[in-house]
Amino acid sequence: MSKIRVLVADDHGVVRKGLRFLIERQDDMEIVAEAADGREAVRLAEELNPKIVVMDIGMPRLNGIEAAAQIVRRNPDTAVIILSMHAEGSYLVRALTAGVKGYLLKGTADEDLTRAVRAVAQGKSFFSPTIAQMLAEDYTRHLQQKGLQDSYDLLTEREREVLQLLAEGKSNKDAASLLNVSPYTVETHRTHIMQKLGLHNTAELVLYAVRKKIIQ
Repeated sequence: MSKIRVLVADDHGVVRKGLRFLIERQDDMEIVAEAADGREAVRLAEELNPKIVVMDIGMPRLNGIEAAAQIVRRNPDTAVIILSMHAEGSYLVRALTAGVKGYLLKGTADEDLTRAVRAVAQGKSFFSPTIAQMLAEDYTRHLQQKGLQDSYDLLTEREREVLQLLAEGKSNKDAASLLNVSPYTVETHRTHIMQKLGLHNTAELVLYAVRKKIIQ
């Protein structure tokens, strides 16, 4: 079985060493290179075509989110997992908009990293459970302050299925195949979901799913 090829990008050598230690202990993973700044990460990702890039959000020369956007655009088969000190929704939305598939808090990376690499390598999304919990609490508090009700109960059973598949990164075509319906039907469900939940784009849809703990 081929190993999951991982590029590690962080401007702190001790952090890179720690990430390498965690990853190389796994029988199904290998480090193909290390990068100390965002531009180097983009260059190495293009040259080596790793399956996964694990990257700090606060990188010199080119920040992690911008580097992730370039990597995903140039290497559609490469997925990016962001490491961050920030659990705020604004950072997560920016990362998701850039095409990131995983978002981990540095403080829990030792617990979550290898699970995240495996999940993302399988085409899934992965977010630190701590992030999901904090976002869920913030979302509940926001609804209470505004006197609003959660609109999730307005979704039909099929819309909830579509919501999860799209939040996991499935295309309309892939979701349609899994549900045995047409891509047009999935797109119609997607439109209804966005309207009912007051969402505007895929990044917000994924963030909602994380808040609701629909996806990891």
